[in-house]
Amino acid sequence: MHPRIRVGIAGYGNLGRGVELALSQQPDMELVAVFTRRDPTQLKLINADVPVYALSDAQHHKDQIDVLILCGGSKSDLPEQGPALAQWFNTVDSFDTHAAIPEYFAAMDAIARQAHTTAVIAIGWDPGLFSLNRMLGEAVLPVGETYTFWGKGLSQGHSDAVRRVEGVKAGVQYTLPVEDAMNRVRQGERPDLSTREKHRRECYVVLESGADEAQVRERIVTMPHYFADYDTTVHFISEDELRANHSAMPHGGFVIRSGQSGAGTDQVLEFSLTLNSNPEFTSSVLVAYARATYRLSQQRDVGAKTLYDIAPGLLSAKTPAELRAELL
Repeated sequence: MHPRIRVGIAGYGNLGRGVELALSQQPDMELVAVFTRRDPTQLKLINADVPVYALSDAQHHKDQIDVLILCGGSKSDLPEQGPALAQWFNTVDSFDTHAAIPEYFAAMDAIARQAHTTAVIAIGWDPGLFSLNRMLGEAVLPVGETYTFWGKGLSQGHSDAVRRVEGVKAGVQYTLPVEDAMNRVRQGERPDLSTREKHRRECYVVLESGADEAQVRERIVTMPHYFADYDTTVHFISEDELRANHSAMPHGGFVIRSGQSGAGTDQVLEFSLTLNSNPEFTSSVLVAYARATYRLSQQRDVGAKTLYDIAPGLLSAKTPAELRAELL
């Protein structure tokens, strides 16, 4: 019996809690420490037996941890925490600012190679499993087009933008794929779709006392970068209704490759996700890739990696022989 992979968590928000839950389902892994910027004595974990330490003291625990899962945000946390922690630990993170991935990869790769650690970045479902399926579709059907549709899903960034609108007391925003556009792609049409034709947005808003519905709706639907380019519907609801019906974090979507094989035959490849908890699912993906991170480090395969660099079998708790016998 091999000893279990010792995992640490850096950051204990929605993602960190999800990682703790996901680790409890893995037979070959155990949570041995949580690191936080908050007061460690005030943090309440699901498993009270797991020690909590200050993030600033993390390096003193490097010999107790095989893989550290970084659960900070992509905007300001990971660009600093990633390189800082990769000098002491093998790491896996869910960095999701698509445009900044090459720059972040370069920073993590330089540190990890110097420190002889393994740093797996941009793991989740987009970037992550969706990225993998975009690549597979393109590799198998080089003549064609790839389409990514997101939703139905609660967007945390867009919900935050709604809540900042004058007159809004509370609110959430959902991204929804346009069914007609998806159906055209599934039928092999390969249309050229605008932003507005692919997705629509629905907002559920609680008004501040005395706020004007028409003014608030206008401020939301005309907001540049967030809503102006989409068909946006605003629903005004009570605080009780918001709490009862809109406190979960569902998400999901579709990656569709519509192409032609060599004889000009239409072929369509599709991958989809329906998630009742975005952070819990993202955490589950991170945990599977933490296993792969550990195995790569055992092979002295150091430096930064994305999921394009990692063999799928490394994610599984099963042995290669079990995978061949049971799943191939």
